[in-house]
Amino acid sequence: MGRPATPRAILDALVGFPTVSRDSNLELIDWVEDYLAQFGVKSTRVYNDEGNKAALYASVGPDVEGGVVLSGHTDVVPVDGQDWSTDPFTVVEKNGRLYGRGTCDMKGFDALALAAVPLALERGIKRPLQIALSYDEEVGCIGAPPMIDRMVRDAGLPRAGAVIVGEPSMMKVVSGHKGGTGFKLHFRGFEVHSSLMHTGVNAIMYGAKIIEWANQMNARNMARQPRPSDAIFEPPWTTVHVGTIHGGTAHNITAKDCHFGLDFRFVPGDDISEWEALMRARLAEIEAEMKAIHPSASIGIERYFSVPALKPEVDGPAEALVRRLTGRNTTEVVSYGTEAGQFQERDYSAIICGPGNIAQAHQPDEYLTVEQFEAGQAFMDGLIETLRA
Repeated sequence: MGRPATPRAILDALVGFPTVSRDSNLELIDWVEDYLAQFGVKSTRVYNDEGNKAALYASVGPDVEGGVVLSGHTDVVPVDGQDWSTDPFTVVEKNGRLYGRGTCDMKGFDALALAAVPLALERGIKRPLQIALSYDEEVGCIGAPPMIDRMVRDAGLPRAGAVIVGEPSMMKVVSGHKGGTGFKLHFRGFEVHSSLMHTGVNAIMYGAKIIEWANQMNARNMARQPRPSDAIFEPPWTTVHVGTIHGGTAHNITAKDCHFGLDFRFVPGDDISEWEALMRARLAEIEAEMKAIHPSASIGIERYFSVPALKPEVDGPAEALVRRLTGRNTTEVVSYGTEAGQFQERDYSAIICGPGNIAQAHQPDEYLTVEQFEAGQAFMDGLIETLRA
C-alpha cells in the first residue's frame, strides 16, 4: 500500500494543475489515477468526444451496495483579467486562508475526498466509499452525465445509497437548488443602409424583442405568489437572463447578425419544457416578422447546457446521512446549479455539502479558510466511521 498523502499536500497538487474549462484536465486525471493506484484502487475514465478531457470514478472497500459517492469537479474558471496578489495556481497560506484558483470551488473538497481513500482502507469500511470527479462543470455541468451513465451501467460498481456533492456550502446541508438551461441564439438579418432600414432586417433590433420578452416574463414571475415548495429559494421564481450580446457592423447599417445567450434558472416546481415551448413560440413569431421583410432572415437556436434542479427529498438517505455527520437541522437551498440534480435524475439520493463560501468562488484571490478545510477533514473522518458500522 502506498504512503498516504495529507489533504493539504493533495490540495497543493490539484491546484497546481491549471484545469481551466477551456483546457485539458488529463494531467490532473493522470495524477489522481496514479495516486489511487498506489493504494491498489482501480479507477475508470470516461472521456469526452474529443479525448482531451476525462471524468474519473473509483470505488474503495467491499463490493456491496449502500456506499457513499463523493462527487466533485476538476475544472476551474479562468483567471484572465483578474487582479491576483499571488500565483493563482500555487496554494499560498496567509492569515488562516488558503489562496489559489479552485481552493474553494472545488479542489478543496476533491483533496479531502482523495485523502479519505487510504483512511477508509486502513480502518476497514464495511460499505464502499466512491470517488467521482467530472470535467466541464463550470461551463454547464457537461461532463458529469456521461460519467453517471457509465457508473449506472457498470456491473462492477455497487450502487451507492447516497451522493455528496461537495460544492462550497460552509459545510451546511443544501438539499435543493434551481435547475438551468441555456440557448445560444443567432439572429440573421438583412443588411441595408440605415436610411432605408424599413427594407432591411436589423438582427439586433429583432433580437431585442426576445430580450424584452425575457423582461416581461421576469416581471410576471416576480408578481406571482410563489408555490410553498419554491418559496425557500431566492428569488422564489424562475428567472430569464441575457448576459452578453454581440452583433452589427456599423452604426449606419442594419445589423446582419446578432448573437446572445438566453438562460433560464428555474425553480424545481416549474417544468422547463414549458418554458422552452414559450420561448420557441415567441421566437417563431419574431422570425415570421423578419421573413416577411426578407426571406433569408432567420433565427438559429442551439441549446448549450441543461442542468436539472435538485428537488428536496422527503426523508432522503443522503440528507439524513449528512445531517447526522454535521449535526445541522436547518433547511438550505441555493439558486445556482450543481451536478447533484444530475445524480438525482438517475435515481441517486443526492445532497450538497462542502467546505468554503460560494461567495469566494470565481473571484480574484479565491480562498478557502483553514478552518473550513479542517471542518471538511472532520466530516470525512465521521463519514469513514459511519461506513465502518
